[in-house]
Amino acid sequence: MSTSRSSWQDGGENAAATGRLIAVVGPSGVGKDSVITGVVADLSKLHLVRRVITRAPELGGEEYDAVSVERFRTMARNKAFAVHWGAHGLHYGIPATVEGRLTGGQHCIANFSRGSLLEANAVFDDLLVLNITATAKTLAARLAARGRESEAEITERLRRSVKPIPEGLRVLTVSNDGALQDTVAQAVDLLKGELGQSRRDDA
Repeated sequence: MSTSRSSWQDGGENAAATGRLIAVVGPSGVGKDSVITGVVADLSKLHLVRRVITRAPELGGEEYDAVSVERFRTMARNKAFAVHWGAHGLHYGIPATVEGRLTGGQHCIANFSRGSLLEANAVFDDLLVLNITATAKTLAARLAARGRESEAEITERLRRSVKPIPEGLRVLTVSNDGALQDTVAQAVDLLKGELGQSRRDDA
């Protein structure tokens, strides 16, 4: 996929400009979905990519398309995903339709796995990574509060929380140890500086 850097001021209406994919990463419990929701609410003309996940539909956390493992594998064979990966016993897919949005000039944001970033970087030119961090104490408290993991699973997720981001990528990092609104404001400012996006209040 051949792309060129574009400005969000033209709102995706300039066919000569191509959007960038913002891959949001961070350990389990860091609050990626909440940060993404806040960023999308504050930035205009930013498309939130809806993932395909082999997770029961009622578990929440984000809006996603729930499918069976068999259906997911069929979709993967049929090249329905631009990028897909497995983590914690589940399969996750970024729909291939995102490439059309990017080619059309729209910037997109999606929840990613750190382990899938090199594959994503090979698929999407000018990939931008938004890395959300938090202390082990914060992560442990949030994982326990959401009640989806056993104590052993929480321990394993905390062990994996220190997994590094591959070198050679454009990475913006924000801490989510404090108030969510502060994290979102920092992320928005960083993205505005990187991409020239305007806030919804200014649009």
